[in-house]
Amino acid sequence: MKEPIPSSGLAGLPLGVGIGLKREHCQALLADPSPVDFVEVHAENFMSDGGPNLVLLDRIAETWPLSIHGVALSLGGEAPLDLDHLKRLRRLLDRAQPASFSEHLAWSSHDGVYFNDLLPVVYDTVTLGRVIDHIDLAQGYLGRRILLENPSTYVEYGRSTWHEAEFLGEIARKTGCGLLLDLNNLYVSSQNHGWEIGDWLNRYPLGRVGEIHLAGHEGVVDEAGQPLLIDSHGDQIAEPVYDLLAQVTALAGPRPVLIERDNNVPPLGDLLQEVMLVRNFQACAARFEVA
Repeated sequence: MKEPIPSSGLAGLPLGVGIGLKREHCQALLADPSPVDFVEVHAENFMSDGGPNLVLLDRIAETWPLSIHGVALSLGGEAPLDLDHLKRLRRLLDRAQPASFSEHLAWSSHDGVYFNDLLPVVYDTVTLGRVIDHIDLAQGYLGRRILLENPSTYVEYGRSTWHEAEFLGEIARKTGCGLLLDLNNLYVSSQNHGWEIGDWLNRYPLGRVGEIHLAGHEGVVDEAGQPLLIDSHGDQIAEPVYDLLAQVTALAGPRPVLIERDNNVPPLGDLLQEVMLVRNFQACAARFEVA
């Protein structure tokens, strides 16, 4: 069994607020990097062999503490990990030396086909063992801990025998990885499946959280005429997600918090207003002690 991970300093990111860095905001923020405490980029957007893409990455890594977020490792897939992808990822991480690297509890490829999506896994003992093996292999090859993100889900498998929060906690316990707590994902999944969030958080090892994600979602109606929340990353952070941030901060203390906005990307000034709102929520929540 791996040694327990301390609750503080897990990922090396500052205890502040960062943003997912978009190309249209790069030049303005590089000219004045002070409004954000760190930034995050997607690994697969910078897997170049050279050229201006990597020159930009170097400038970003020199300017802020950097979180690199992977979307294609397919840790939950049935197939072995793609070693070519791992090699590209290792080169990227060695070059950028990020403070944090994270991936998803999901699968995205099968039989050599990449689906460009984060697909859900069955929460059973077979999947548990497979994900543990994949994370052990990835962490060993990459030479660093991974933060594992909880998914947003729209279906539940009848074959699942584990509670999601306990499944994530067992993976972290067995592999020594850290956790990335996406509060928007948690809210979306809880509403779609009727979960009680307080129970979920009671089962989840908050002390292993090295980063928190916040994002927006949208409501739709499915084919059966039932309401469904979609993790769209295309709108402002919703009030219930802010409430979750306050709740988690009061329970576990502050963590690095990242705002994700991948669709309908607003002007930089609007995004920085959200950064200030998150800072205010953190400050208010930190005044409350755990009961």
